[in-house]
Amino acid sequence: MTTITRRSTLRALAGAALAPASFAPLARPAIAQAAANTLHFVPSSDLAALDPIWTTGYVVRNHGYMVFDTLFAMDTGFRVRPQMAESHEVSDDGKTSTIRLRPGLKFHDGTPVRAVDCVASIRRWAARDGFGQTLMAQTDELAAVDDRTIRFRLKAPFPLLPEALGKLSSPVPFMMPERLALTDPNTQIKEAIGSGPFRFLADEWRQGASASYVRFDGYVPRDEKPDGMAGGKMVNVARVQWHTMADGSTAMSALRTGQMDWLEAPSADLLPVIARQRNVTVSTLDPVGTYVLLRFNSLVPPFDDVVLRRAVMRALNQTDYLQAMVGDSSLYRECKAFFPCGTPLSTGTGSAAMDGKLDEARAMVKASSYDGRKVVILSSADLPMLAPLGEVTADLLRRIGMQVDLITTDWGSLLARRASQKPAEEGGWNIFHTTAVAQEFMSPASHLALRGSGRAAWAGWPTDPKMEALRTEWFAAPDHAAQLKLAAAMEQQAFDRVPYVPIGQFRQPTVFRNVVSDIVSASAPLFWNLRKA
Repeated sequence: MTTITRRSTLRALAGAALAPASFAPLARPAIAQAAANTLHFVPSSDLAALDPIWTTGYVVRNHGYMVFDTLFAMDTGFRVRPQMAESHEVSDDGKTSTIRLRPGLKFHDGTPVRAVDCVASIRRWAARDGFGQTLMAQTDELAAVDDRTIRFRLKAPFPLLPEALGKLSSPVPFMMPERLALTDPNTQIKEAIGSGPFRFLADEWRQGASASYVRFDGYVPRDEKPDGMAGGKMVNVARVQWHTMADGSTAMSALRTGQMDWLEAPSADLLPVIARQRNVTVSTLDPVGTYVLLRFNSLVPPFDDVVLRRAVMRALNQTDYLQAMVGDSSLYRECKAFFPCGTPLSTGTGSAAMDGKLDEARAMVKASSYDGRKVVILSSADLPMLAPLGEVTADLLRRIGMQVDLITTDWGSLLARRASQKPAEEGGWNIFHTTAVAQEFMSPASHLALRGSGRAAWAGWPTDPKMEALRTEWFAAPDHAAQLKLAAAMEQQAFDRVPYVPIGQFRQPTVFRNVVSDIVSASAPLFWNLRKA
């Protein structure tokens, strides 16, 4: 996506007759049928891969929710409910969990969904996911008892097993045919064959341009109302067409002229103009929002010094960042917490350390080991929400007495450099910014940015044995009250050790034509339940 000014947006939208250069209009004989049966959607980025286990990219996760299904799923109240599972029974001693599949489940190739498919899928997912690894470390045996029965024999009770198998964000434990699930977890699958509500049309996939899905007539939804990722997945359109449009103004023109039905993530610059259109709705579908953070490289100087990390946290003003990202104050909120605000474990314990006092922050910089070297900030220019953050941080660091080297690049190049554990002057880095859907960081089980396992941790690689011990205790907690107490201790520890600085939360706007209705509120675009007039 390119950076878009309001002036260029006005010019683009003023030309109502302007056809988007990257989208071919529908052929006239097909217009009536396509209008009724096909939903035209512009995703936030191109679908560049098919394997939602191999990559954590949200666009591939969103593709996964169309094609695959899950044993359990989370609703908007953070409750985990059966999805492919018909029942779940736990033995009296808590050491045996038995999951029974719903009858009649089948894959898009016509083969039945069997317990052996699910066992192989769970193992492949767990090899790539921290929550899954924790579950499997507590598992003595995972086996298919018969075609519809999955059994876990556990070393000790693991009451969070449904939460693990109902994890809603990347990587999601999607169920695949055994022949695909036996693929090495570090190797991409090349087919998208699931048991979900849509079939992926591989022969129509054009990387950089489009992806096509059709309703899977063999899908049997649960007899329940949809609620987040849970409930019945009734499909009311015959076909969904994803169109990759790198230029935001082109995509908005296509929406305005009726060639597109839904834009997942329009730039904030476009919203004031399109909001005046009578036939268009600007909304936010995720009730909790997206969590924003500034991540330090704790492995190399200068932020291997916790005093310097504390200084940046002390100086940071969340509103400066949120205004730069979003602009509209109704779409963001400050959140001085390490578990996102609005989620069950968020307490903000220790947040007094974030008071925005620049003078104290400057004194802390002088008291640290900082030697005047340039701090390398990696900034992404091609993601409109992230693009301003590097500039805000660069200005902040200069104001507290630090030297800055702001490197602006595309997200793919940023990810490549972020993987380096070398010092910044040898091709490494010191700071980058990113976002995550709030539910992804709502629990110690899935919160990558809170792990303190050193070089084995997420990029930034902090070492924090106390945090790791608290996480282990959290898994063994007997009830929510005990979990909440440990979560508060983890937040206090994070405010002390500062693996990153929380910047706040925003709700991503989405835009759709009023011919579309009944879109399910969730942290990902969902295509069941919705209707197109």
